[in-house]
Amino acid sequence: MAAHTLLMSTTARLRDRRVHLERRATASRAVRASLVSLAGLVGGPVTNQAGEEVGRVADVVARLYGQDPYPPVTGLILRIGRRRAFLSADAIGKVRAGHVRLRTARVDLRDFARRPGEALLAKDVLDHQLVDVDGVQVTRAADLYLAPLVDRVVLVGVDVSLPTLLRRLGPRRWQARPTPERVLDWQAVAPFAERATEGPPEVRLRASRAALHRLRPADLADILEDLGRAERQQLLGWLEPEQAADALEEMEPAELENLLREAQPEHAARLVDAMEPDEATDALRDLTAEEREALLTRMPAGEAAELRRLLAHPEGTAGGAMTTLLVTARRGETVAQVRGRLAEQPGHRTEIDAVAVVDEDGRLLCDMALFDLAVAEDSATVADLVGWLAQFGPPVTVHAGTPLAEAADRLVAARASSVLVVDDSDRPIGRILADDLLDALLPERGRLHFRRFLQ
Repeated sequence: MAAHTLLMSTTARLRDRRVHLERRATASRAVRASLVSLAGLVGGPVTNQAGEEVGRVADVVARLYGQDPYPPVTGLILRIGRRRAFLSADAIGKVRAGHVRLRTARVDLRDFARRPGEALLAKDVLDHQLVDVDGVQVTRAADLYLAPLVDRVVLVGVDVSLPTLLRRLGPRRWQARPTPERVLDWQAVAPFAERATEGPPEVRLRASRAALHRLRPADLADILEDLGRAERQQLLGWLEPEQAADALEEMEPAELENLLREAQPEHAARLVDAMEPDEATDALRDLTAEEREALLTRMPAGEAAELRRLLAHPEGTAGGAMTTLLVTARRGETVAQVRGRLAEQPGHRTEIDAVAVVDEDGRLLCDMALFDLAVAEDSATVADLVGWLAQFGPPVTVHAGTPLAEAADRLVAARASSVLVVDDSDRPIGRILADDLLDALLPERGRLHFRRFLQ
C-alpha cells in the first residue's frame, strides 16, 4: 500500500512537471519560429514607417523583476550619432532578426531614466552569470531571445551554449541567427541583474525565486560554490534564512568560510544562527577569533551562549562535534505526548533520530529510537517502552572529552545511528549523528559533485 502511494505521488509530480514545461512559451513552435537574437539585434538599425533609419539599437530595456512570467520589453536605447536616447515600446512595430521597425514615421525620443524593476538586457544580463534552475547549474547568458507574445515583445529564453558565443564572433549575418534547440526557457532561469535595477523589493524576482525554493540544499550548495562573490550574496538574500542555512551546511568548509567572510557581519550572523548548532560551531571554528566574536555579538544572547559552550570543547572530541538539539521524555508521559512534541520540530527532522528518556533529576534512563516510538500504541507510556527496551542493553553514550575515534567505535559496535553525549552525572548534553562523525573523521574526502563530474 505504501509503495503504491509513493508510486502515485511520484507519477503525479512528474505529470505536473510535464504540464508545467508544456505551458512554457519556448515549448510553442510558433514562438520558437519567431525568436529574435538580442546579440544580433544590438547594433542593428531602427527604421520608421518610411524606411528611414532613426538610429541603431544600443540596448533593450525590459521589466525584469515584475509579476509577468516573461519580462516585457519596455523600450529601446538608441544610439543616434554620439547621443543615446530612449524609445518607448509603444512606438515599436516589428522586431525582426537584426532590425526594428517602428509604428510611425514620427518618434518621441527622450532621455533614459531607469524605472523600478527595469534592466538593460545587453548590459546587465548578457554574458552575466545566471542559475539554470532545471539543470541545477550556474552558467552564463551567451544570448537572449525575444519573441512577440500576445500584443507585446517579451524576453522568452536564454542561450547558454558555446557555439552561440562563437556565432557572435563571426560575421554580422551570423550573429542574428537564433539557435532555438539550445534555448532555456526564461521561467527556468534566475538572473542576477537585480542589483543593476532600482526600486523597492516588491518589484523584484518572484518566479525564479520560487523555483529556487524547490531545489535541494545540496543543489543550492553547488550553485553557491560556483557563483561569484556578488551573485552568491544576492542569491542568499533571495532565500529564507532556514533554506539558506540548510544550503550552507552542505557547502565545502573552505567555500563556507569565504562566504561568511564576504557577507556583511549582520547577515552572516543571521545565517550562522539559523544553522544547526553543530554545523554552526564547525563554521565558526574556521574563522579567526576576531571574526568569530564579531558574529557571536550580533546573535541573540541565548544562541550565542550555546555556541560559545560548544566552541569551548576541543576539536576532535565528542563535545566539539555534538549538537545540543535534544528531545527528551519522562517515564510518565504517553507515546502520543512525545509524538506531539516531535511534531513541533519539523525543521530539525534530519537532526533527531531518537528521544532521550530521563528521570526526575535529568539522568539518562533510555535512548528511544524513533522507530520504536512509531510502532508503539498512542496510549502506551514511556515507562512501558523503557522496560521493553531494557532487554537490549544500556544506551550508547560518551563523555564530552571522548575522542571522536572512540565515539565512532562505540557507535559502530552498537549498530546505532547516533550516540548520546552525557556529563559526569549521566545527564544528556548533546548527540552526535553518524554522518557528523564521518564529516569530522574524514574531512579531506569532500562532497562528491556528481552533477559537475557528469558535465
